[in-house]
Amino acid sequence: MRARLLAGATALADYEILEMLLFLGITRRDTKPEAKRLINRFGSLAATITAGHKLLRDAGLQQRAIEALELVAEAAVQLSRAERVERVMLGNWTALEQYLDVPTRTLQPPGFSALLLNNRNQLLGEHRWPPEVDAATLGREMLRHALEQHATAVILVHNRADAVAMLSGEDRDLHARLERIASALSVTLHDLIVIGRGEWVSLRQRKTGR
Repeated sequence: MRARLLAGATALADYEILEMLLFLGITRRDTKPEAKRLINRFGSLAATITAGHKLLRDAGLQQRAIEALELVAEAAVQLSRAERVERVMLGNWTALEQYLDVPTRTLQPPGFSALLLNNRNQLLGEHRWPPEVDAATLGREMLRHALEQHATAVILVHNRADAVAMLSGEDRDLHARLERIASALSVTLHDLIVIGRGEWVSLRQRKTGR
């Protein structure tokens, strides 16, 4: 089991993960039967780890094993809290404009960016491509990243740098094409924003901001 874990196994069963955790508190003993017993008792790995000190003790676990599981539960809480704090929320125009930081982006090289969002409008990541990327490659790469990061929506940003911030016919055609492709994979293309000379314009809002 240890060899599988070190080799990068990603498909361990619940009882196998629990078996490894119990080994931290129950040494020199096969912990597989104990892991299966606890999974059957509490219903799942998550329910076992979060059962609490009393229920785990009533289930017959030794103190060191209980401490190992409680440490994992606390680590999960801390990671979840950090994720909520660190992820940027892009649920309104003000938050989006603050994130885009248009004057700074104008100074960056031109190109395309895809802002990947989850169903709560949290930013999962941003991926960039040079301006010469063709529509087929952009669509394929954009959706590949979206699916890898379990994104449900995308905002496409076209940075023209020192050119005028205006929506061209090519931009509109690109948005329409990518919107059709994305919808086929249950990904929503929220908007196309063009940035240039310290300003931005949105296809969705038909609005320019400074």
